[in-house]
Amino acid sequence: MCIPLPQLVGGAARRAEGDLRRKNQFLTSYLAEDAMEQKNPIKFARHLRANQTSAEEKLWGCIRKRRLGGYRFNRQVSIGPYTVDFLCRVKMLIIEVDGATHGEDHEVQYDNRRTAFLKSRGYSVFRVNNIDIYENVEGVMDGMLMTLQTLPNQFRELPPSVTA
Repeated sequence: MCIPLPQLVGGAARRAEGDLRRKNQFLTSYLAEDAMEQKNPIKFARHLRANQTSAEEKLWGCIRKRRLGGYRFNRQVSIGPYTVDFLCRVKMLIIEVDGATHGEDHEVQYDNRRTAFLKSRGYSVFRVNNIDIYENVEGVMDGMLMTLQTLPNQFRELPPSVTA
């Protein structure tokens, strides 16, 4: 839908129209993603893995392939009706990367409901802001490692195999 902007002419009108179109696409995408998460969490997780934010990409590069203390992480994992950013299954620790869309009241309430649900299932949630990842990824990694080391293993370790 194109809204005429009579006060703007030429290039200014085209730029304003383009800005409005981008905002509408973002809103449509946001609403579609929310509906997708509720209806098909696995499909939504695949969508998120293919479309990571730059902060998630940067953090993933630091924790993938057991780079953080030998702990294995999965990204964009469905847990019940929710999809979490990163999960260490052995410690049942969820890492949530929060961007600018987590600051308004209704978003904070949604995050609180989500965190309560995850905690009721036995998970711990570690939240980190995009800015912290961009400006102090080493500090974020240290905080994550300290949290991982304080949590108990959730799976029984197998005894060492005996070779004959």
